[in-house]
Amino acid sequence: MILKASAPGKVILFGEHFVVYGKKAILASIDKRVTVTSEKNEENTISVKSNLGQLTESNTVLIEEINSPLKPFFYIAKSMIDQFKFKGGINIVINSEIPSGIGLGSSSACCVAGAASISNLFTKLSREEIIDLAIKAEQTIFKDTSGADCTVCTHGGIIEYEKNAGFKKINSKNNFILIIINSGQTHSTNLTVSKVKNFKEKNEEQFLTLCEKEELLIENIKQALEKNDLTAIGKSMIENQKYLEEIGVSNDKLREMLVSVENSSYGAKITGAGEGGCIIALTDDSNLEKTMNYLRSKNYECFSVKIDSKGLDTF
Repeated sequence: MILKASAPGKVILFGEHFVVYGKKAILASIDKRVTVTSEKNEENTISVKSNLGQLTESNTVLIEEINSPLKPFFYIAKSMIDQFKFKGGINIVINSEIPSGIGLGSSSACCVAGAASISNLFTKLSREEIIDLAIKAEQTIFKDTSGADCTVCTHGGIIEYEKNAGFKKINSKNNFILIIINSGQTHSTNLTVSKVKNFKEKNEEQFLTLCEKEELLIENIKQALEKNDLTAIGKSMIENQKYLEEIGVSNDKLREMLVSVENSSYGAKITGAGEGGCIIALTDDSNLEKTMNYLRSKNYECFSVKIDSKGLDTF
């Protein structure tokens, strides 16, 4: 029996880094997806294949002994094998449309699709149970993950997320288009999160003020999202970028990219950890082509995405 599941990538529209400290964030899933295919085997091995490489280990190996970016899949498979006392193993294949390491939620989408595909070999989990399993899997490589990414990759659309209160769907016409511009700079989410933590500890009052500003911005932007008010959304993205600059997760390359779209888009900002990765620029049919043509003339790596409303899909 072969079981497949796919999940979309994501962007953080507002609130990255602050969400780690219990503040709200707004995220959206995008129409780039990961598909995971799983099937049982008669051997005692867990085999994972993806564009990141290959991992094959005995299902008796402890999770702590695995040193691989494919560790989350081993964790999910071993959890199911142990829970259901299965005597065989599992073969897992990952196909992704989402570039890895640039802040588009590739690891979360992989974990969500993996949790659904692998668990379906044994049982039928609810979406909330899949999110819980995916978060635990992702924590094997990103211990400080907030759970926001796995949540939006599962449910799709645009959500408001708060670490201790869960999520709420934001009903939006969302006919806007986001341009993803890749800086080409690799970054470590863990290192950037640690850098922000150090900033917070050294600048408690300043960080608290920024958290309050972010909360107010998010409260005000929800209505604009529901109305598809791109001018207001774009202005808020620019404002949010100022907060990210203040906590030190921007750099000269990202600023250069932001300047390149300031006259043709509604607004732009970093999405994800920062210190590399991507920025997002807000457009629609009226300014998409102009913005894309200019970016390509400057040899920026870029592509456009729309909001994915489906979320997790199993088949």
